[in-house]
Amino acid sequence: MSQGFSFSERIQSFRYGIRGIALMLKSQHNAWIHAMASVLVLVVGAFFGLSPGEWCWLVIAIMAVWTAEALNTALEFLADAASPEFHPSVGKAKDVAAGAVLISATGSVAIALFILTPHVLKLINSAH
Repeated sequence: MSQGFSFSERIQSFRYGIRGIALMLKSQHNAWIHAMASVLVLVVGAFFGLSPGEWCWLVIAIMAVWTAEALNTALEFLADAASPEFHPSVGKAKDVAAGAVLISATGSVAIALFILTPHVLKLINSAH
């Protein structure tokens, strides 16, 4: 039975989420690569003065990668707890989850290239 809305419980849920993000950053080396790529794209986007629509696509792309990485990390933690010793099915599940991160990262790079390449070319052409 629901206890109703609790502001303090909502605040606590944000704390859990922030703790999870911090844990992902501490435990996953690829999360640091995603962080550097995210910052780079945001800086380059600011430099080029992107349109709101372009920003929207980049934010969606960044969010997709971070979401995939977070879900992959959660699955790895659960799999390791459920089967501390190697199990072929757990290995397959981890591989598929890592593949999801790769899919989202590849798509995000494609989006970034579609959006940023015309700006880079314009800058190069204006320098001549």
